[in-house]
Amino acid sequence: MLPLIAEPVLEPAPPRAFATAAWCLFDWAITPFPTIVSTFIISNYFAKAIAPDPTTGSAQWSFMIAVAGIVIALLSPPMGAIADRMGHAKRGIGISLTVLVLAAGLLWFAKPDPAYALPVLVVSGAGIVAMELGLLFYNALLPSIAPRERLGRISGWGWAMGYVGGLICLGAALVFLVQPEHPILGISHAEAANIRATGPLAAIWAVAFGWPLFIFVPDARKTGLKTATAVRQGLADVLHTLRDLRSTPQLAWFLIASALYRDGITTILAVGGLYAGGTFGMDFSELIIFGMSLNVTAGLGAATFAWLDDWIGSTRTIMLSIAGLIVFGLGIVIVHDKSWFFGMALSLGVFIGPTQSASRSLAVRLAPEGQVGKVFGLYALTGRAVSFIGPTLFGWVTATTHSQRAGLASILGLLLVGLIALTKVRQPGEV
Repeated sequence: MLPLIAEPVLEPAPPRAFATAAWCLFDWAITPFPTIVSTFIISNYFAKAIAPDPTTGSAQWSFMIAVAGIVIALLSPPMGAIADRMGHAKRGIGISLTVLVLAAGLLWFAKPDPAYALPVLVVSGAGIVAMELGLLFYNALLPSIAPRERLGRISGWGWAMGYVGGLICLGAALVFLVQPEHPILGISHAEAANIRATGPLAAIWAVAFGWPLFIFVPDARKTGLKTATAVRQGLADVLHTLRDLRSTPQLAWFLIASALYRDGITTILAVGGLYAGGTFGMDFSELIIFGMSLNVTAGLGAATFAWLDDWIGSTRTIMLSIAGLIVFGLGIVIVHDKSWFFGMALSLGVFIGPTQSASRSLAVRLAPEGQVGKVFGLYALTGRAVSFIGPTLFGWVTATTHSQRAGLASILGLLLVGLIALTKVRQPGEV
């Protein structure tokens, strides 16, 4: 059995309030990237203006997300090993943030021409990979700023801040770029320049609001290990932990359940804008208003359920949220009126944030003492190991049936299976 290496010693921390605020603000900084690129604007721009047709574009975008998920699954274990064994999680966050910013900025060059299809898919996929790997390091910093009895609240506040950031950035995109008939800041509608500019907007936003984390959130000190040694030891430790999951059945079932329902949620978020644009014919202005409204309900849900997490427990909070996602997801598939779709989607949004934030706090609660970083590495690994299922399923069903409704309906099955698996999980102290 390999000896466990203790978590690196934390540097002297700034006042906890500043650290908490800076940690939550980072979610505000990076959430506009998936909101603008993956969900509401660039994904629809790709499907409608770059791909041959919206259905083909939806399928290609879904397959890109699936490939990005496989890359994340392969890279998460060595990245988690580096974080745990070498320290300096903020260095990993900084590198990931840099790649994300570059990817968002490069989308400015994505003109409405099929020749740009592959570059857009590659650049967008690189940004998605960078963001997810950065979140691995970011989530591992949560125990350094949150006492165990407040994990749910602070995790939920972070998600809520992210949704507010996405809301305000989408609003800025609508007011300054998408809607104006006359050019603002020299950006015209020619070759969809006003739409392409939303990528650089997300990049500027990430830089403008991401920096406080690097100043106010305590980082782990360097351990002195070389990168190759840290990766080798870390991967060996991860393999040992995977083999030993039988001795921690609650954690094992959580990893299985969360991998499935997170894949379902990630797919819904990734194709939600495509579904709204393709099935209900929403234009870019309507999509942005839809995205802003969805961020409001998602943010309210994350903030409200954050208290519920600490009150009734993370497991019950997740189960309640997944049930809400399934119910309103079925409603979205069934309705044909745009107003009904809008209402169902906003109701569904209430349950997205709580599922994600409560999962993060439950991972901390289930982690063995001194192994939070490793658990988040496994959390990322197991989640991304199956992350190709949802996008591939949506893309295949959509392409086969020529119906986005059928594609979305297929994703609800992942949520249901994840919910069933979660019934076997009890957090410490829960009956």
